[in-house]
Amino acid sequence: MQTYWLPNDSTGEEFWEHEWGKHGTCVSTLEPKCFTDYQPTEEVSYFFNTTVSLFKTLPTYKWLADAGITPSSSKTYQLSDIQAALSKNHGGKNVYVGCSGSAVEQVYYYFNVYGSVANGQFVPADPDNSDDGGCPSSGVKYLPKNGGGDGGGGSTTSPTPTSTTSGGSLPTPTGSFSGKGYLNAVTGGSKKGCIIGSGAWYTTGTCATFTAASSGNGFTLKSSKGFCSVSGGKLTCAGDASSDDSNVFTADGTNLANADGNDWYADSVPSGSTQGAVYSEKGSHGTTLQLQWQSV
Repeated sequence: MQTYWLPNDSTGEEFWEHEWGKHGTCVSTLEPKCFTDYQPTEEVSYFFNTTVSLFKTLPTYKWLADAGITPSSSKTYQLSDIQAALSKNHGGKNVYVGCSGSAVEQVYYYFNVYGSVANGQFVPADPDNSDDGGCPSSGVKYLPKNGGGDGGGGSTTSPTPTSTTSGGSLPTPTGSFSGKGYLNAVTGGSKKGCIIGSGAWYTTGTCATFTAASSGNGFTLKSSKGFCSVSGGKLTCAGDASSDDSNVFTADGTNLANADGNDWYADSVPSGSTQGAVYSEKGSHGTTLQLQWQSV
């Protein structure tokens, strides 16, 4: 798990809890008799072990590299070549390739199960939907993890979000609030971490990738957790938030704005694994910060 199934944002524990809660129902609803010599909660370890085991049989990076398709900030590829390289190694079945703009962002492999999902055989299958993934037929980018250079040794098909740091020079803001980007936390003239998927401030984890989309007189923000809003005076991103007008943000240059300007507040700078809440009003919160957009 620590090697093959880590989150882009939040902590591993939070991410795995989410995966179990959302996808574990594939096995948590099985009758105990589906297992051999069932032990209570056995389905939990089965779910995670099976997922990791399947992933290890799908070396996407290697399969693409074997076909001469390697990460690059300058080269582009034909979508058909990418799909052919992967399909060849997936029983000849089609593989879903999803793009953000023209860059490969994700790859889905589909399976049917021969027998029970508890102990059956996973057989390669074609995608069960008509989603084309949004990739162009040509000029497809397969970016390195660091967003630049050529070659690479990673096993993912999308650039990895930047890691947070406990301190450092002020990052150079890039772009406007449109498309995908990070929200860097800047306090005292230095970057100190960033905002993770839940809307919290984190200094030692991985930055969340947010999607900014035009809405009304501003834009909405969405992370992997859901749409973002200021709820009860606190920045929050969750699945129960909607994209209605109450969740429309504005910008002050490259800084995320609120009703009182571009200053946000926290009780203190979080450290270690602590996640700090971010507030739109000063109140009794002793730390002031700005949330600066960095396009990716």
